[in-house]
Amino acid sequence: MRWLSLLLAATFWVVACQDSGSTLAQARANGRIRVGFANEIPYAYQDLDTGELTGEALAVARVVLAALGIPKMTGVLTEFRALIPDLKAGRFDLIAAGLDIQPSDCEQIAFSNPSHRLGSGLIVAAGNPQQLHGYDDIADNGAILGIVAGTDEQAKIQALGIPAAQVVVLPTAPSAVNAVKAGKIAAYADNALILQELLDTDDSGRVAKADPFEDFPAADETVYRYGAFGFRRQDADLRDAFNEQLAALIGTAEHLALIRPFGFTAQELPGEMTAARLCQREAPERNPRTGLETNPDTG
Repeated sequence: MRWLSLLLAATFWVVACQDSGSTLAQARANGRIRVGFANEIPYAYQDLDTGELTGEALAVARVVLAALGIPKMTGVLTEFRALIPDLKAGRFDLIAAGLDIQPSDCEQIAFSNPSHRLGSGLIVAAGNPQQLHGYDDIADNGAILGIVAGTDEQAKIQALGIPAAQVVVLPTAPSAVNAVKAGKIAAYADNALILQELLDTDDSGRVAKADPFEDFPAADETVYRYGAFGFRRQDADLRDAFNEQLAALIGTAEHLALIRPFGFTAQELPGEMTAARLCQREAPERNPRTGLETNPDTG
């Protein structure tokens, strides 16, 4: 029986050593983990005045990691396009940068479930006098819609077939808001996060976000951009533990208060979407920041 006891002890020792070598175990032991970010407001950036790592992704990561027994983060700044290569090369242990879940990237790294979903929205006159709650309403009511050239919304509107006579293309987001105030257009469509940022800095009381808002008709997961955290594929235990704590946080009062300073609201919650579903979807490759399809011939 002594040999059996020795064998069991040796097996336990090997398993313990393997576990202690995992990224999760090491981070818990050290109380610190390395986090890659790309200095992009409002997702993840370093505050120039305080030096603090902040932004929606980093704020959420800080709370989740603390719940895992990892109270400190070491930020590693890199270019956005280098986030995945640098993670795989071991420069840091997770990506917290609002990285969109793309099927092609799922082959390289393991994603957490999404922490947010970004779609479109409308800025309308206060009170929404024409009751515009989606692109269908724009088409049906003959309302004049403002967009900024080159945005996702320009492509959506073209696909919907809204008559050109109903669309006004404006040079900047602030000029579009001013056009709503002046009554030159009935609504201004853009990324919901951009709209929230504009409203947060406007104290006129003359404009508001259309609420509720129905995005592109027959919208599915390919219409929205889902931001998540990235992990090395061999760190599935870290990803799974992170997911468990993330699920407990998302949508709570604590979470909404945490992300509000960065322009995120309940409208940007990811719902029941998972990384597994997004990784399996068939969708055209999109620019990670604009969401527009990438032309395979031009990149």
